[in-house]
Amino acid sequence: MKFSISHTDPSSKARAGEITTDHGTIQTPIFMPVGTAGTVKGVHISELTDPIKAQIILGNTYHLYLRPGLEVIEKAGGLHKFNGWQGPILTDSGGYQVYSLAGTGRKIQEEGVKFKSHIDGSIHYFTPEGVMDIQRTIGADIMMAFDECTPYPCTYEYARKSMDMTHRWLDRCITRFNETDPKYGYNQTLFPIVQGSVYSDLRKVSAEYIASKGAFGNAIGGLSVGEPVEDMYAMADEVTDILPKDKPRYLMGVGTPANILEGIALGIDMFDCVMPTRNARNGMIFTTQGIINIKNKKWESDFSVIDPHFVNEVHGQYTKSYLRHLVRCEEMLGAMIASVCNLRFYLWMVGEARKEIQAGTFTAWKNRMIPQFMHRL
Repeated sequence: MKFSISHTDPSSKARAGEITTDHGTIQTPIFMPVGTAGTVKGVHISELTDPIKAQIILGNTYHLYLRPGLEVIEKAGGLHKFNGWQGPILTDSGGYQVYSLAGTGRKIQEEGVKFKSHIDGSIHYFTPEGVMDIQRTIGADIMMAFDECTPYPCTYEYARKSMDMTHRWLDRCITRFNETDPKYGYNQTLFPIVQGSVYSDLRKVSAEYIASKGAFGNAIGGLSVGEPVEDMYAMADEVTDILPKDKPRYLMGVGTPANILEGIALGIDMFDCVMPTRNARNGMIFTTQGIINIKNKKWESDFSVIDPHFVNEVHGQYTKSYLRHLVRCEEMLGAMIASVCNLRFYLWMVGEARKEIQAGTFTAWKNRMIPQFMHRL
């Protein structure tokens, strides 16, 4: 795999680059649609290519391990062949699901994590080595190291102990990764994850430790768990000052259009979030003019297209009135249309950000666009 930076913004840390994988090239900055169980909810594989124009999607180690299970995925020849997506895939390690299972009998130990399946209550165990093996079998182009995602708020002492264990787990992940081979004839790479909660000194220590590993790329975790947005930006800013400039940087689980554009300004290259599809299913539509709650009565007799900027795409095929009707009736088509619209907007937005970085005008554009994109219509 290769990463190159072609342009930088003169008034921020934003950069435009390119990641080359065996399944295709990713132009950064990039947003990655989340495909938790091997599918981006409500979206056909063909729609991810056009109109959404996704370049890489996510799979979820925890969910795919439970269903359909590793045996099925391996028999299929890996996740690419199983779900039909031929572009790059990134898998998370299950660390966030471990965090989210707090209160269900989850037990974190030095060796790994014992947890109950949310499906049937069966007991399972994740170790750094096991998670590497699972992701080898899934066949992701980019694999994530196994970490503990600390909750917010948490004490300094908890955050420090958790960070230290995440670093020890990383060393075990790297050892296991290096002693195993890809299963399906193409290269895979491993991203470590910076932790440290909202404590500046811990984030710096973690970023320095992760940077010292010389990985192809690096991720920043634990910054989409309820902390104030100002803390998210401050921690990301400090971490990107330390992580290697010639390696891609991935801010995990973030976020709103404003979060992403501010993250780009801080030198982040890769983003993912369930927000575009989850909020779509609840009737929230992101548009170039602002945010629409399509359930509101004001749209009942609005026969204008969903977003005039995309008049020749899905947004232009349906009216706000019709989409409101579908969503209020809980018709599956409503969630599908809304999901495609939101993902298209997110991919368009990062594409526009890339153009502005190339033109040297990103910061001024960002400052104009954030109020517009976050405005409630």
